[in-house]
Amino acid sequence: MPRILVIDDDPAITELVSVNLEMAGYDVSQAKDGIKGQALAVQLQPDLILLDLMLPKVDGFTVCQRLRRDERTSDIPVLMLTALDQTQDKVGGFNAGADDYMTKPFELEEMLARVRALLRRTDRIPQAAKHSEILNYGPLTLIPERFEAIWFEKTVKLTHLEFELLHCLLQRHGQTVSPSEILKEVWGYDPDDDIETIRVHIRHLRTKLEPDPRHPKYIKTVYGAGYCLELPNGEQMADERDSQAE
Repeated sequence: MPRILVIDDDPAITELVSVNLEMAGYDVSQAKDGIKGQALAVQLQPDLILLDLMLPKVDGFTVCQRLRRDERTSDIPVLMLTALDQTQDKVGGFNAGADDYMTKPFELEEMLARVRALLRRTDRIPQAAKHSEILNYGPLTLIPERFEAIWFEKTVKLTHLEFELLHCLLQRHGQTVSPSEILKEVWGYDPDDDIETIRVHIRHLRTKLEPDPRHPKYIKTVYGAGYCLELPNGEQMADERDSQAE
């Protein structure tokens, strides 16, 4: 039975969420502040954390950052639940390391759908490992077992989301992939066009892979259409490898 940790100081929300999660077959634990929440995450090693942002003692942004820095909790998926609905709040949540983000009030069915999608996607076995799919092209090789990429012969550590996003683009190398395709394949559900969610993680990938993230040459934006992964091959790789080494 998957274990879920709910970190929220609103007793009404906590009870409503916990009851519905238990009815759906999950083992639920609760924490009412950031300090206790972080301690329980380390102690219980849950399969998923539902994290409020406006917490007493330590806020949710800080808790999420600490969880990501701790090897014991760095791979636990985090779904943020918050009344903060501004774009900068969402970007801040993803930059802190959240895997998904829902604003209050929310539909319980949507919450359960996102929980299922996160658990399915971060099942300790990346989606790429479950299929006979493309795992390498030119200078890029994906290592599903460790959520890593070999990029121009260098090892790059990726988050679950970064790995799945890069894998999604690699399957359609040279083609433009629409935001709706990315959201459905990577996040596992079909929400409204939440472009900002994708932009944040594309930006993170570019920081790790692009020589100049502000002027990307591999992960390209096709304005009004989506994103395209363009990788060199053959003789182009030698030239690119030389430029990477400079």
